[in-house]
Amino acid sequence: MEGRCEEITMGLSTVGIIVILAISILVAPFTADAQQATKVYRIGRLMAGSLPSGPDQAVEDFRQGLRDLGYVEGQNLVIEERYAEGRAEQLPSLAAELVRLKVDVIVAGGTAAIRAAQHASRTLPIVMADASLL
Repeated sequence: MEGRCEEITMGLSTVGIIVILAISILVAPFTADAQQATKVYRIGRLMAGSLPSGPDQAVEDFRQGLRDLGYVEGQNLVIEERYAEGRAEQLPSLAAELVRLKVDVIVAGGTAAIRAAQHASRTLPIVMADASLL
């Protein structure tokens, strides 16, 4: 009788292990999805001029275009804006700051800002934009 109890216990242990493995296999994809955070993309805007005092239609169109592509500020997108306030000598340090912030791309407006971005990083993509448009 004692041998039979051991067989039953071993059988239940084996079944228990199989059930645990099956549940683990079924639940693993869900826990992986729950733990995997959405990547937050960072765009750096480097401008030679000043922050616009009012609504800027070109910037709003830029943001709307990003939203149309599924990028939502505060969810999966951060836009880091840096303005030199007309002082071109500030652009290199502002560009370096964007690089330190680990932006994924720099949108540079105007020739001086483009050059500063190019000198700050040889590996980051730089989108060259006309300062009057963005």
